[in-house]
Amino acid sequence: MRHSRSCRTHDGGSCNCKPTYWASVYSKRDKKKIRKPFPTLAAAKGWRIDAMKAVRDRKLRAPSSRTLRQEVDEWLAGARAGEIRNRREERYKPAVLRNYEASLRLRVLDELGDRRLADIDHADLLDLKERLQGEGCSDSTLRNTFVPLQAIYRRARHRGDVPVNPTLDLGLPTAGHRDRAATPAQAAELLGVLPEAERPVWATAFYAGLRRGELRGLRVRDVKLDEGTIRVERGWDDVAGPIAPKSRAGTRIVFVLDALRPYLAPLVEARKADPDALVFGLTPSTAFEPKNITRKATAAWKAANEARAEAEQPAVEWFTLHQGRHSFSTFMDHAGVSETRADRYMGHSNPSVAGRYRHLLPGQLAEDARRVDEYLAGAVAGKVVQLSRAESA
Repeated sequence: MRHSRSCRTHDGGSCNCKPTYWASVYSKRDKKKIRKPFPTLAAAKGWRIDAMKAVRDRKLRAPSSRTLRQEVDEWLAGARAGEIRNRREERYKPAVLRNYEASLRLRVLDELGDRRLADIDHADLLDLKERLQGEGCSDSTLRNTFVPLQAIYRRARHRGDVPVNPTLDLGLPTAGHRDRAATPAQAAELLGVLPEAERPVWATAFYAGLRRGELRGLRVRDVKLDEGTIRVERGWDDVAGPIAPKSRAGTRIVFVLDALRPYLAPLVEARKADPDALVFGLTPSTAFEPKNITRKATAAWKAANEARAEAEQPAVEWFTLHQGRHSFSTFMDHAGVSETRADRYMGHSNPSVAGRYRHLLPGQLAEDARRVDEYLAGAVAGKVVQLSRAESA
């Protein structure tokens, strides 16, 4: 029992305060006591019973004297080495770790880095979050600041280094929506105003749904025009170069549509002597710079729209590479490709175990390619193509 400093018990009188209670258990592993305050005796006794069992089961340890800065350095080193994985037990991508490190050093470590890991509580992090919001930080900046903290404290809690995880229930904003998609006519119209040299990479985003990193890492040997397939096996990082796809589901085979073949064939033919050459690279071994291709495409799009404005014609809609990927998913949906198979072509991670055991049957790849080609050809021509939904595998 702990009395306030002004309580009469210190002078031998009766208690006139509202005492609190400290409960403790001894950790042989750490050779020290684990102590915690409680407002009532019942709460203190209840915690002590649970804590004694947790210590015996090696699930509870004395608070670590390590600082948040030390823990961040260890976590980043382990993540880079592949020893610490994400929730899907996959390695963190190099770009993700660079973003995490920059966010932590810019917005967290100066304020909380020298405090003990176990001394930082939920209120400290909530104050930090509200201050960053007041300074005008975007939703993505907030997420990049607190998501690595959540991973660090989740690991520390599992190791028993902290009694509670203070990052829970912070109410972080959800990721921004980028689900705008083009119609088939809009996609064809945008490709038509781009410079000829820039069209293939944009067409592959619209008609094969590859991510930006997958477009950068695509090699000639991955494109089998005679088989009508593209094999996606890697992404691309600005520093590390070729890397694994975003997830295990990212390694996949995508069909080559008739709408895409005229754009891909000349590039593959030009570099077929070197199967390891990058299809869209500045050189056979140097990936394109996303900012450069976007700059060139935007300039052409603006010039085309200026000319259209003078001729009093409708403007061409602009779509990003990622929105091109969303468009491909939408095309498959409208063409009647089943959600299960469409997710495989898109490389989406499936959280259900059953999804890992479903495979494409022979002939389904060609069937789905034909269905989407029929839909695109009819939609661009202004026709309504009525197709029945394909059955799930």
